[in-house]
Amino acid sequence: MHPFGLAMAGHDVDAAATLLAADVEFRSPVVFTPYRGRDAVAPLLYAVADVLEDFRYTREIGTPDGRDLALVFRARARDKQLEGCDFLHLDDSGLIDELFVMIRPRSGVHALAEAMQARLKAAGRGEPPLATGGAAR
Repeated sequence: MHPFGLAMAGHDVDAAATLLAADVEFRSPVVFTPYRGRDAVAPLLYAVADVLEDFRYTREIGTPDGRDLALVFRARARDKQLEGCDFLHLDDSGLIDELFVMIRPRSGVHALAEAMQARLKAAGRGEPPLATGGAAR
C-alpha cells in the first residue's frame, strides 16, 4: 500500500499531509471548484479522518510506472455506508500533485458532504460550496 494509504488508514494525517506536493490539486465529489495547495488540502484530510468511520482501504491499483494509483476504500458517514476511490498522481519527486475522490452511492455522498460541512464549520473554516447533484456545471 502506498504510504498515503497507510497513513490515512492509520489516522496519521500528519504523515499523509507530508506526502502532498506544495501545489497539490484536490478534487472532491461534493465541491465544484478544486482545492489547490497543501495548506488548503491538509485541513480537508483532517476533517475527513474525523468524519469517516470504519474507514479501510480494500485494494490498491497502480500503473506500471507507479505514478498513478487508485486506492479503493469503504467507510461510513453518519448512518450511510459508502465506497469510493482516492486517485493519486505522483510528481517527479514522488509527492502527490493530484488527488481526486469518487464516492458512491449518492446517499453516502450526501451524508459525507453534510458531515464535512458541519466539521469544517465547527473548525472555523467556513462551509465549502456543496455540489447539489445533477449534471456537472
